[in-house]
Amino acid sequence: MKKQVFLAASLVLALGFSSCSNKMGELAPDLFKVTPNPLEVKGGNIDATVEGTFPEKYFNKNAVVTVTPVLKYNGTETKGAPKTFQGEKVTGNNQVINQKEGGKFSIPASFKYVPEMAKSELYLDFDIVIKEKAAPEIPQVKVADGVVATEQLAATDANEINPAIIPDKFQRIIQETQEADIKFLIQQSNLRSSETKSQAVADLKAAVKDAKDTENKEIASLNVVGYASPDGALDLNTNLAERRLNTTANFLNREMRKLKADVEIGKDFTAEDWDGFKKLMEASNIQDKNLVLRVLSMYSDPEQREREIKNISAAFTTIADEILPQLRRARMQLTVNVIGKSDEEIARLAKDSAQVLTVDELLYAATLTEDLNAKAAIYQKVIDNYGKDVRGYNNLGLVQLQQGNVDAAAANFDKAARIDANSADVNFNLGLVALAKNDLDKAQQYFGKAAGTSGDLNQALGTVHMLKGDYAKAKSSFGSEATNNAALVQILNEDYNGARRTLAAVATPNAMTSYLGAVVGARTNDRNAVYDNLKAAVAKDNSLKAKAANDIEFAKFAADETFQGIVK
Repeated sequence: MKKQVFLAASLVLALGFSSCSNKMGELAPDLFKVTPNPLEVKGGNIDATVEGTFPEKYFNKNAVVTVTPVLKYNGTETKGAPKTFQGEKVTGNNQVINQKEGGKFSIPASFKYVPEMAKSELYLDFDIVIKEKAAPEIPQVKVADGVVATEQLAATDANEINPAIIPDKFQRIIQETQEADIKFLIQQSNLRSSETKSQAVADLKAAVKDAKDTENKEIASLNVVGYASPDGALDLNTNLAERRLNTTANFLNREMRKLKADVEIGKDFTAEDWDGFKKLMEASNIQDKNLVLRVLSMYSDPEQREREIKNISAAFTTIADEILPQLRRARMQLTVNVIGKSDEEIARLAKDSAQVLTVDELLYAATLTEDLNAKAAIYQKVIDNYGKDVRGYNNLGLVQLQQGNVDAAAANFDKAARIDANSADVNFNLGLVALAKNDLDKAQQYFGKAAGTSGDLNQALGTVHMLKGDYAKAKSSFGSEATNNAALVQILNEDYNGARRTLAAVATPNAMTSYLGAVVGARTNDRNAVYDNLKAAVAKDNSLKAKAANDIEFAKFAADETFQGIVK
């Protein structure tokens, strides 16, 4: 009897386990839907939603099932956050799945993108526990392919986003000016020896002689302007100013003949020197100065001005003694061109004797070559000879950034920032370093301090917004600029016609320009555009063959012989 009872109990238990096994068996892929599928990278992350269904009479009332998204790629895998479900008889806080009716569920799947994930597959892993005991495993279910990583085509290097150079102030020709006034007595135009022998006149003649005798100097102009003070009748003042002009010009011509300086003297006169009057008044401490200046601003007619000023009797007495005598004059104006070193001389000295060059000549020397190594050598000499000038460190870092040496560039930009932490150009370049290292938050902070930079701030900000997944803001930042990154954000915004126009307008198209054209072709099912652009892309950059072969953008062309011929 006991044996019969034991056999019956064993049969019931076996049937129970058999029943559990059947109900928690393999799940069909068509029970699941993933959005998006294929997976996509946005803001550096792969985010998807898995919607699934546990079928009727499937879920054991005593089961606890943990579902984990698993992204498999390149012989490895990354697990996402799991989600747990429970049967009707389980005590817990997880979503309950009814055995009889089954149930729908939704699981978020999120992964930090790495390039190896470009060719990958998303699976669901099921861990089942029944009555606190592990149940037999069921096979993983493949639910999606991945990953569309087109966002990651964004270029963050100095070839796409120009760094900010702090330029030299070198001028080939520097102008030096010299002036000398000859003053006259009221209503007179005759020269006085006290005026013609003044120190100012002697200095002007010496400057003329120096310009004549010095190899790298030349006289650009020598002018005389005659003036009359703004008191008295206009006709009288006009005649007086012209006589003073001619008297002074004749004197100057005689002096030039003595110096054997062949100079043509320019002549002009101002009948009533109201501008000079205003400047002298503004610089004076005369009583009622502001009242006099107000008269000048209120009236433009010379005669009315003179009447109104004379009505300010206390002030006019001082004006007549201190201001007007300074306006009865002729002014001699000399301009001399100082001609700097030639490009050839600067280039030679930068190489052999950099210490004899000024900082601006040395910085200018770096602009005379396109060789990045030669530029770097010159900027290093700027640092060696002018170590407190921010431009040496910044511009050397710029060259290193163009050479792809991000760490060396960062070190020099940091040194530049220690000299001038508020430099918009230095902050911009530090932002490019952070962008190259994919530290988007830090890049955005630096760019926020770079207003007025000579670098392309719109391109930099647009790239940051794009890599953060804010495609609308990125498009706004790029504006109408025709660059690869601007076209890329149009692709990501599904503006394919706009992307075509932008790519066609890129000033210096490169391999990535063509590759993006192929992506546009793939998304618009333009087979010829895919193949023509891919051929152009791999011709310029052979490494793009492997990229295209694994790029899910071209999945529907992968089996074509033409495609295979391009990427192999």
